[in-house]
Amino acid sequence: MDSEKKTLYTQEGFQSLVEELQYLKEKRIPEIKQQLAEARAFGDLSENSEYDEAKNEQAKTVTRIAELEELINQAVVIDESEIRADVVNLGSVVRVYDCDMEEEVEYSIVGSNEADALEGKISDQSPIGGALIGSSVGEEVTVNAPNGDYKLRILEVHRAKNN
Repeated sequence: MDSEKKTLYTQEGFQSLVEELQYLKEKRIPEIKQQLAEARAFGDLSENSEYDEAKNEQAKTVTRIAELEELINQAVVIDESEIRADVVNLGSVVRVYDCDMEEEVEYSIVGSNEADALEGKISDQSPIGGALIGSSVGEEVTVNAPNGDYKLRILEVHRAKNN
């Protein structure tokens, strides 16, 4: 029984998980161990704020390492070379015209764990991402958003990078 939920990633998004995990294991954990050793040298641990702070940081870091390992184990990296560049899919950059707001917007379609609205990276599972997936230039799609439906016209589609 495969109860694990696989999550799609672009190569860039997957690589950032791997790099963060590597940093935490190779750099951050040794730094924390050094902080703990220094704090222990101060003596009485019951009233040692440096020791408490280092232990809290250690716990947060170990938890994040476990989360990253789980995300990496459940990751499915899409092969962007096998996806048509002119059709919106994971890894696409899409320029659209918002028919209601009368403005152009650009989105990068990424896996759900890579989404970052401030960077214009939207999930393939979001209302906008879901509406755009599978569409191509010239098509008009309806986004079923919580605050009401609206239309987007696709102006341009290209791959984020040629890796």
